[in-house]
Amino acid sequence: MLVAFQANAQEQIQQVKRVAVQALFTGKAMVSIDGQRRVLSVGKPSPEGVVLISANSDGAVLEVNGKQSAYPLGSEVGTNFSPVTEMVEQIFPDTMGMYTTVGSINGLTVKFLVDTGATLIAMNEYQAKRLGIDFRLRGKLTQVATASDIKRAYQVKLNTVKLGKITLRNVDAVVMEGTQPNPALLGMSFLGRLKMGNNGAAMVLTHRP
Repeated sequence: MLVAFQANAQEQIQQVKRVAVQALFTGKAMVSIDGQRRVLSVGKPSPEGVVLISANSDGAVLEVNGKQSAYPLGSEVGTNFSPVTEMVEQIFPDTMGMYTTVGSINGLTVKFLVDTGATLIAMNEYQAKRLGIDFRLRGKLTQVATASDIKRAYQVKLNTVKLGKITLRNVDAVVMEGTQPNPALLGMSFLGRLKMGNNGAAMVLTHRP
């Protein structure tokens, strides 16, 4: 029985074709495995047999098909390590009908609310401080109109913004004083550089590097 189990496990591992690291947490990683999203903990195999060995701000070391290799955050990689030219990400509505997702800014995990009505990516000052963005020194002072009033804000440039397999660099954003917005808004400075569509209820974002 043990031999049969090991043979079946090895057969399952060999079926893995594509892997993408979508988000990183303490001791965990959100990984797409042949299109299935999994949250992996260090040392615990997924149903496909993929094991998270370690992770840092740039990506994760995974054991896939019995081999350990580094997988960069935000890039889908085939098991032959050939990059995918077209990168596609789907976002599904939550129970409130809002499109929320997890991505990263400058390598740190961020929860986003997709907002096609927002000109730029927008975050509050506390989110910006957590991300290490020195908006008061390096940002350009501006004002942002909200539903209730006008807020003082700072326009900044983000080095990288990642959403699943999609990575964009030098993305314009705004940091608003106070506690709003929460979560951060994924606005058109990111979305406008992608092809947007839908697949049923899912929002489909496509990027060609």
